[in-house]
Amino acid sequence: MLTHIHVRNLAIVDEIEVELSDGMTTLTGETGAGKSILVDALGLVLGDRADSAVIRHGSERAEISAGFHIQDQPAVIAWLASQELDRDGECQLRRIIHLEGRSRGYINGQAVPMQSLRELGEQLVDIDGQHEHQSLLRSGMQRQLLDAFGAHQSLLDKLSAIHDDWKSVNTELRGLFGDDTERDARLDLLRYQQHELQALDLSSEDIDGIDEEHARQANAGRLLQTSQHGLQRLDNDDGASVVSLLGQTLDELTELSELDKGLQETTQLLGEASVLVQEGIESLRQYADRLDIDPERLQWLEQRIGTLHDLARKHRCTPRELPAVAERISQELDHIEHAGEYRETLQAKLTTLEQSYLDTARQLTTKRRKAAKTFARAITGAMQTLGMSGGIFAVEVRDRADARFSPAGLDDIEFMVSANRGQPARPLNKVASGGELSRISLSIQVMSASCETIPTLIFDEVDSGIGGGVAEIVGQKLRELGSDRQVLCVTHLPQVAALAHQQLQVSKLSGKDITRTRIRPLDDDERIDELARMLGGVKITRQTREHAREMLQSGQGSGKKTAGKKKTRRTG
Repeated sequence: MLTHIHVRNLAIVDEIEVELSDGMTTLTGETGAGKSILVDALGLVLGDRADSAVIRHGSERAEISAGFHIQDQPAVIAWLASQELDRDGECQLRRIIHLEGRSRGYINGQAVPMQSLRELGEQLVDIDGQHEHQSLLRSGMQRQLLDAFGAHQSLLDKLSAIHDDWKSVNTELRGLFGDDTERDARLDLLRYQQHELQALDLSSEDIDGIDEEHARQANAGRLLQTSQHGLQRLDNDDGASVVSLLGQTLDELTELSELDKGLQETTQLLGEASVLVQEGIESLRQYADRLDIDPERLQWLEQRIGTLHDLARKHRCTPRELPAVAERISQELDHIEHAGEYRETLQAKLTTLEQSYLDTARQLTTKRRKAAKTFARAITGAMQTLGMSGGIFAVEVRDRADARFSPAGLDDIEFMVSANRGQPARPLNKVASGGELSRISLSIQVMSASCETIPTLIFDEVDSGIGGGVAEIVGQKLRELGSDRQVLCVTHLPQVAALAHQQLQVSKLSGKDITRTRIRPLDDDERIDELARMLGGVKITRQTREHAREMLQSGQGSGKKTAGKKKTRRTG
């Protein structure tokens, strides 16, 4: 649930902070006051696209932050933990939009990409705008709505995975049996590359060995010279070698240790050191004897290394990766040369995938047809209460005309409607007027919302184009949703506003050189005044105010849920 939102320097907002509670909350106010700014701000903090045009004039950046109660949202908690963004059960989102076009997003104080805000936002808030009903005319949206209602996501995920595998095998088959000329050219190239690499007859370890030997041969003179100088310093006959000096010191200390036993440990250590020095000298002497300066071997190694690097550049890899490249070339060559056998394997795999796809797609079709009947009955029932008495809503699930495999299955989904009794149902995009479409859309939105688990639902003037008794019914449906979900509704209808558990008023304050938007909660008396304004316009009479009072009393008696405590404050 959304607990608070803070907006700074967005559009005509300088700074507002709103604390929200559960139930149904409406935002009302004069046209142009900025009722939808709060919705826009939420969209931005949830990852919507933005540019510098949204920043308040004269400001360098806009900033939006929002807090959510997630204790009863295990999926959200799990997502935050998986992203290492969890912090003591908190969920704080923040978005900063800079004048030069930069935009930064934060979750619990940590910078994140916009995609992360969107992924998390989809689990927290569902926003339905006033023009959402236009999307109902698209067949893809109609399919998505039916699948969401029927909870078909697991089947869709399975079908999509099968389709991806099927597509991959199909692509491999087409590549294997393409044009004969292309196949022959590919064979010639692979055979040449294979011969070129096999001529080296190298493993990754051999390549490492060549590098080591080349380094040794290239520096053989220096290695020999340094070894010989080391032997001279360590062991010679002039009495100044390490062996001579160490021996003299050891003899002297051994004699003195008879006088002072405190020198015995030192003497012992130097004795061990003398032995180690002698062993080191012998090892160094053997190493120097084995060193072989071979210019011809060095030349061969340099040629070999040059060939390796040339081949590595040709195959866009490192020399050490050449054996793996050779293995891949051999495998591809084997597949093409034994295409008949490999084709049978791929074809068998493709047949299995096709059957699996058809089985899963048919399961999906069966579930869609069952869900379509339930969905159609629910929407038809809603239409009767929304001023479309006698109207019928239907959902057709039929085989796709092209019969091609698709991640979405083998069905075409089409919403059908008969707005008047006795008229046959026809495609929604051909018979529904703007007002009818709006009402059908609202019915679907309310029905779909009741099937989802998103804790916060926002409706931005979805009641546009309706009024009277129909508007009251719309408000009742939204209030019903608010009994176990948080519902925020931007509305211009008093019938809807009167049914809210809480009401926020949005107003615009204009000064000499500045315009500001403020949002504040209304108590019962203030709600009556606001409802009267919505009912009566500029001139509010005593009768209008009494009508507003009756409307509010009736609306608050339509449900037992009480409004949660909320606060709104304006700073700056």
